[in-house]
Amino acid sequence: MNDQPRSRPRNSDGKGGGKPYRRPKKDPVRILAFEALRAVDERDAYANLVLPPLLRKAREGGNFDGRDAALATELVYGTLRRQGTYDAIIAACIDRPLREVDPPVLDVLALGAHQLLGTRIPSHAAVSASVELARVVLGDGRARFVNAVLRKIAAEDLDGWLEKVAPPYDDDAEDHLAIVHSHPRWVVSALWDALGGGRAGIEDLLEADNERPEVTLVARPGRSTTDELTDALGEEGALPGRWSPYAVRMAEGGEPGALDAVKDGRAGVQDEGSQLVAVALANAPIEGRDERWLDGCAGPGGKAALLAALAAERGAALLASEKQPHRARLVERALAGNPGPYQVIAADGTRPPWREGSFDRVLMDVPCSGLGALRRRPEARWRRRPEDLEGFAPLQRGLLREALSAVRVGGVVGYATCSPHLAETRVVVEDVLKGRGGAPVEAEWIDVRPLMPGVAGLGEGPDVQLWPHLHGTDAMYLALLRRTA
Repeated sequence: MNDQPRSRPRNSDGKGGGKPYRRPKKDPVRILAFEALRAVDERDAYANLVLPPLLRKAREGGNFDGRDAALATELVYGTLRRQGTYDAIIAACIDRPLREVDPPVLDVLALGAHQLLGTRIPSHAAVSASVELARVVLGDGRARFVNAVLRKIAAEDLDGWLEKVAPPYDDDAEDHLAIVHSHPRWVVSALWDALGGGRAGIEDLLEADNERPEVTLVARPGRSTTDELTDALGEEGALPGRWSPYAVRMAEGGEPGALDAVKDGRAGVQDEGSQLVAVALANAPIEGRDERWLDGCAGPGGKAALLAALAAERGAALLASEKQPHRARLVERALAGNPGPYQVIAADGTRPPWREGSFDRVLMDVPCSGLGALRRRPEARWRRRPEDLEGFAPLQRGLLREALSAVRVGGVVGYATCSPHLAETRVVVEDVLKGRGGAPVEAEWIDVRPLMPGVAGLGEGPDVQLWPHLHGTDAMYLALLRRTA
């Protein structure tokens, strides 16, 4: 958009009247943050995929350092995490419904609101920088609108605004939590049902969803060690994993891709919850043969790479199957260099090419709503709808049935999701075992809790639900089943 006005009033002597026109200042950090938000909105992109190439391009262009990258990252993720809260506040400051405001204008307003209410940037600087951004990306006319709205927002701090825009907890608990903690109301309700308990637990969970997750590395056994990763990061750059014997947590400011072990594929970035799922399946007791393992939904390859390394230590082979060819290529990349035998194929797990009873251990980490990873993909909470779960349900049940068919009698199946929603976790397993929607399956539960030694707060079993606020992991679910006939 051309920011130059079409005409300017002039004095009788031919000189510009009033204040002379000043070109807007281009702030590369805020322009980059705006571009990332537009990609998320326009293309349904994910910030964790959009932001890294934008940051890389900015660094290559010069005049963009680590502090700039950190600020841009905070602006993007902070704005997305708090979008629901900021939308409620912006709506209180304008005289029209939010849906009538152009999305690019809303993005600039939300960026400004986050700087005012969610960072330590001084109010005058936050308003000024946001108005300059608006002049660059929206034009002078809409920049005046941005200026007026942000000045209203700046009149209160976050707590003051929440008192105004959120209903009292006692009047409407779910709506209060939805606005205060920036989650859709239906997500609050679903998480509360899965978690159980009173107000304190759900508030802790919603707060954890809005915190920046740690970067956790996995040292793939037989290929790397936690000591190697710790030495590479230095004492100040590394923290031990909380639960997984293969985990190292990175301190603030680290770049995992710079580590030799990560570049070589001997280590990777993997949430500790995902590590625990793979390790529990690998350590579940079985009798007899233990030679063939299957990861039936292997993309993008993190769990498959850890399973392949664990299998190689025992002389077992892993078959990693992924329906989407481009994701299968990611799996191939993740497994490259694994010393043990493995194979990667593109195949549909609901119509598999393998024979019944072919495997000793099977993992089915099924497609799901992703409500367990809202820390990492905050925009997902605004995209998902309750009806989406109805679309996942047949697929999840079909994949679990095929997994139980693929494993031999006496073998073990792990059913995993990155969601705590009951309709995607225990309900799926119970339906399959009881034959709802298909023939009953002869299998028995295995208690997962002893296979996650040292991990507290795992509930009554036999399945396990991990939580961000209790375990510092994504909200991974795991049920282990042994085929009995």
